[in-house]
Amino acid sequence: MAKPNYAFEKRQKEIAKKKKKEEKRLQKAGNAASQDVESTLGSTEKAVTTGDT
Repeated sequence: MAKPNYAFEKRQKEIAKKKKKEEKRLQKAGNAASQDVESTLGSTEKAVTTGDT
């Protein structure tokens, strides 16, 4: 019977954790960027709306 390669399993776990962490970071960065754009657009729209009245 072949012996288990624990180093390979450990490395695969580490790679999976890094990938998940990177995806989460990108998702947070994407959410922050979209919120910045929305807040900028929202303040511009308010300024235009208040300027028209």
